[in-house]
Amino acid sequence: MAGMKHYKVAMDPGIVRLATLSTNRFRYFRWTPRTAWINFAFIVLVPSMLGVLAYSKDGKYNFRAKRRGDTILEY
Repeated sequence: MAGMKHYKVAMDPGIVRLATLSTNRFRYFRWTPRTAWINFAFIVLVPSMLGVLAYSKDGKYNFRAKRRGDTILEY
């Protein structure tokens, strides 16, 4: 085992291509209607939907000092 060079591994061309693409993604990105909608959905729609859901459920459940058979609903 001593003396063998384990660090020399053949690189998979697909993995190398994927790594190169991900590091240079900003060079190939174009704004299209599809990418604009995806960005809008993940920047505005998803957080606002989660915020509305969290606001509507705020204070509704109480898990402290509950025993078996007790309800967790506060109202």
